[in-house]
Amino acid sequence: MIVQQALNPGLQAALTATLGEMIQSLSVAHEEITLEVRAADWLRAAVLLAQSEATRFDQCVDLCGMDYLEYAQPEWAGEESVSRTGYSRGVAPASNGRLKFGEAMPPSTGDRPRFAVVAHLLSYTHNWRVRVRIPCPDEAQPEVPSVVSVWPGVNWFEREAFDLFGILFSDHPDMRRILTDYGFVGHPMRKDFPLIGHVEVRFDPEKNRVVYEPVSIEPRVLVPRVQRHDSRYVGRTGK
Repeated sequence: MIVQQALNPGLQAALTATLGEMIQSLSVAHEEITLEVRAADWLRAAVLLAQSEATRFDQCVDLCGMDYLEYAQPEWAGEESVSRTGYSRGVAPASNGRLKFGEAMPPSTGDRPRFAVVAHLLSYTHNWRVRVRIPCPDEAQPEVPSVVSVWPGVNWFEREAFDLFGILFSDHPDMRRILTDYGFVGHPMRKDFPLIGHVEVRFDPEKNRVVYEPVSIEPRVLVPRVQRHDSRYVGRTGK
């Protein structure tokens, strides 16, 4: 287990005592604790975090999906390319912003699973917050246990993560889409989902109905080239 020193030693001690070896890593960033547990341990860990007197995380205030497909793959040149004549960005075609209909991103090459679930927990008893990351071991069919039985309010959060990322939650009472249409194809927050989408909709006057067709928009990554100096900021400190 990888552990960094937390700014709140009481919370760190409570988490360590409650979860023990289930904690795969515990880190601190921006004065917040993030711990990681295996998908197989997530339901048991959630029960302990909610019911243990040492932690008492009464509420899961948020739960979302993560896609690390393009993690640490830079496409944009930064300030080193800036000049008086402007600068070019988007120099290396590495993001889904350039995908066209039918194209796919290269497989993930990172040192972590592509998909993960992130939950933010709140303890009213101790006035504590903690972030829990649960990696999905199977990239082809990402799945973690549902924690609706522990925090009923995550029902819609888990449905949203399924809808947008395609992450399944086993034993969820109503695992179906919540934001996209019933016939929607794909999961729009995945990094390999084209920003232009898969289909476009138009009204066909001859058929007198709405028709769906493959998208005809040409994808592009915007390339800013000119630096403009705004007179509103001239002479102001810190600008």
